[in-house]
Amino acid sequence: MTRLLVAIAPLVLAAGAAQAQTADPHAGHVMPSAAQAQPQPRPQPAPDPHAGHAMSGATAQADPHAGHDMSNMPAAAPADPHAGHDMSNMADPAQTDPHAGHDMSGMDMNGAQADPHTGHDMSGMSMGPPDVPTSANTPGRPPEAPPPAAALSGPAHAADLVFGAEAMAASRRTLIVENGDVRTTAVIIDRIEAGFGDGGDTYLWDAQGWTGGDINRFWWKSEGKGDLDGKLEDAEVQALYSRAITPFWDLQAGVRQDFRPDGPDTTHAVLGIQGLAPYWWEVDAAAFLSTEGDLTAKVEAEYDQRITQRLILQPRFEAEASASDIPELEIGSGLSSIQAGLRLRYEIRKEFAPYVGVEWTRSLGDTADYIRARGGEPDDTRFVVGLKAWF
Repeated sequence: MTRLLVAIAPLVLAAGAAQAQTADPHAGHVMPSAAQAQPQPRPQPAPDPHAGHAMSGATAQADPHAGHDMSNMPAAAPADPHAGHDMSNMADPAQTDPHAGHDMSGMDMNGAQADPHTGHDMSGMSMGPPDVPTSANTPGRPPEAPPPAAALSGPAHAADLVFGAEAMAASRRTLIVENGDVRTTAVIIDRIEAGFGDGGDTYLWDAQGWTGGDINRFWWKSEGKGDLDGKLEDAEVQALYSRAITPFWDLQAGVRQDFRPDGPDTTHAVLGIQGLAPYWWEVDAAAFLSTEGDLTAKVEAEYDQRITQRLILQPRFEAEASASDIPELEIGSGLSSIQAGLRLRYEIRKEFAPYVGVEWTRSLGDTADYIRARGGEPDDTRFVVGLKAWF
């Protein structure tokens, strides 16, 4: 036994030495001495990111640079972001990725075609059906067949089949009267006032009213003036048929009768228009043809400017013209007179509003000459106090 152990020992030692020589990865490499490498120190390696970690289970790989002279190498390059990644299947890195830096989170990476609207804000887009006209004859909509002949074979009103045509006709007449043909009546006292000026103290009234429906009405108007001592200078009354021709305008036609204590009474045919002009101007314009053949015209316009809910400032303008001279009425041809006034009223109620104001009147042309001939003044300015009411 002893001889056997002595004979095997040299073999075991030789095998261990051979194994140690095979495990040395630097075997056969020229390793310069420390004294030779001292003049050219190598750069300090970066700290080991695995320092302090338990690496007992990891299998170390042989250093491919072991035994190489690395003294002339530049400083260590930044860490490779792909270190440890399997790059064997990657394409040539020389080709630049066209989508580098793009947000590809919404892209389908399974080989489907890229969405051309990816990254666009589509929140305001309507995702409903296309907006096409509703007409059945418009291209893009399915055709619609006409209704069957049986659908039009019955009475015009289906209720006639249930309640009878005669009963429903009476009901429809009642519906029109109560809802679509309402009769109204109104009286408007636009001005009833006293005026004070150099030409004397005077009174004046200007009223109108109507009765009828929304389209057809009977309209009446009355104006007059005189001295405060009781003497009437002149008055007129109009009876008119009025028909609405637009939502804001009425066409009026009728007769006018003038009354003068010191002059001839005159009858006129009247054709006029009355309504609401743009910017809320109330306009009343009419032409008058007398039985004597005299043609005259008058235009009135007024506007309510609300200062408060109850306090209202009203400018008012009036102009009169004549196609010929009328000496007995002291009216000359052309523009005979103009009038401008400003009234401030307070609505105690909507239907009752006293006012104060000032009014200026000027006679023009031959009319002014007639007034001067009898000793009057063509200009007249007066302070007025009055009342506006309606019911």
